[in-house]
Amino acid sequence: MAKTFSCSHVHSECSWSATENTETDLMKKIAEHAKLHGHDTITPDLEKKIKSLIKEA
Repeated sequence: MAKTFSCSHVHSECSWSATENTETDLMKKIAEHAKLHGHDTITPDLEKKIKSLIKEA
């Protein structure tokens, strides 16, 4: 089942979202988008928060 993430759960003013078939592929897209918010790398704490917000699509 596909996975989905909405950036608005982390940055309320951001409407970006993505859906991918795997969590790995979704995390790649999220990491790329996170650069727009000043996150050059995804720290373990941020990764944990993001993964807790990933939903089944």
